[in-house]
Amino acid sequence: MLKSKVAVQVISSGMLPEDTLMLGEAYVKQWKIPQGQHILLKFGAFRRHVKVIPVAKYDGMRISQSLARQMGFANGTPIRLQYKVGTSTLVLGPLIGVLVSRDYPHTPDKPFGSITMFCKELVEASTAQGVFVYFFTPSQIGTSLDTVDGWVYSDGWQRVKMPIPDVVNNRLTSRKLENRPSVQHFMKEVKLQHDTTVFNEKFLDKVEVFDALKNDESLARYLPESHLLRNYTMLKSMCSRYSNVFLKPVRGSLGKGIIRITRLDSNNYQAMFATAGGTRRQQHTSLVKLFSSISAKMKTIKYQVQQGLQLIEIQKRPVDFRALVQKNASGKWTLTSIVARTAGSDHFVSNLARGGTLSTALEAVTKSNLQSGMSRNEAVHRLQQAALNIARGVDAQIPAHFGELGIDLALDTSGRVWLLEVNSKPSKNDNTPLHENKIRPSVRMMIQYSRFLSGF
Repeated sequence: MLKSKVAVQVISSGMLPEDTLMLGEAYVKQWKIPQGQHILLKFGAFRRHVKVIPVAKYDGMRISQSLARQMGFANGTPIRLQYKVGTSTLVLGPLIGVLVSRDYPHTPDKPFGSITMFCKELVEASTAQGVFVYFFTPSQIGTSLDTVDGWVYSDGWQRVKMPIPDVVNNRLTSRKLENRPSVQHFMKEVKLQHDTTVFNEKFLDKVEVFDALKNDESLARYLPESHLLRNYTMLKSMCSRYSNVFLKPVRGSLGKGIIRITRLDSNNYQAMFATAGGTRRQQHTSLVKLFSSISAKMKTIKYQVQQGLQLIEIQKRPVDFRALVQKNASGKWTLTSIVARTAGSDHFVSNLARGGTLSTALEAVTKSNLQSGMSRNEAVHRLQQAALNIARGVDAQIPAHFGELGIDLALDTSGRVWLLEVNSKPSKNDNTPLHENKIRPSVRMMIQYSRFLSGF
């Protein structure tokens, strides 16, 4: 099937009827597009019967202002097109809608706050590939399931009514927003009515991921022992097996709310709490007393209790790794980047929000106290391979569609790789490769995967 990218020229509605478009003669001949009779024009959920007029020595497409307005096109918009003979349909696209948490209409130069730069980068990368991208929020989802009010970029950000897209990339960063009935209804209905593909369609919680991956024997070796913390007996059992354990909020992120419990001697236990200002410590003369001190938190927060690991360290600061894995232009998982995160002083979690620092994985492993006889390159290779294996496992074991995952891994001092967490909404700041070009590979990959999904 022939596919091409063309520039759309918008001309006055008085000069061209809304049901007519002009197309370079070469396309009309190559695709055997019938002339003088109506064919179907499709762009996302938008449909219109149009006649096609061939234009000699011209390699673009001309449409009327009124037709352009209904599709959200500005003059000069580059777009891909393909003609499907069986259904007499001229398909333009792909049209991607990115669902973001919130917008700030009163600051039109930064309508998406801290992720505005990422959105602009996505527009630039899309334009280069002949892809149309727009952004919308849960509050812009209305009763119509044919159109949505979206933000487009054309000489500045502006709000435009857009057709429902071919592909929705769900970048909501709040479970509360994602679980809104209007959002859930929208995602379900656009799949049914318009064959729209939604990827990264849901948050993952820690227990769900670990329980699912346990089903695959080849992945079980990456999983530290972990359970949903239900009662004192469970905590006592884990503390009798491991000298330290971690309590992690099942739905936490950015290292918030993590508690590390260490057995100091037969009677004394220490609880360390990750806070924005550093680590807060409490000592207790029995595990029962420690448990009662945190049981109030357990009424509102579900915790996963996890085996403590002897992580590699740099100058006594623990190191972990964030791998960004994405599906590529063939729909296959690929590793886009992997970076090491070293905890800040007086922190036992490595998140950048907690004063952690970034370095390349190889640099961190080289500077660390890794004791095994394996080479530093081999250790990094094991991390990379684990990230890909875990991504495939999430795909196979969890019934939802994911196109990119942030996978947090650890390396213990003997060189064994462990899974810490899988994040289905990876931050666009935390996993930035350290030597970046203007458009990050992660942004290009997201567009290539969207093209794969939509057949462009």
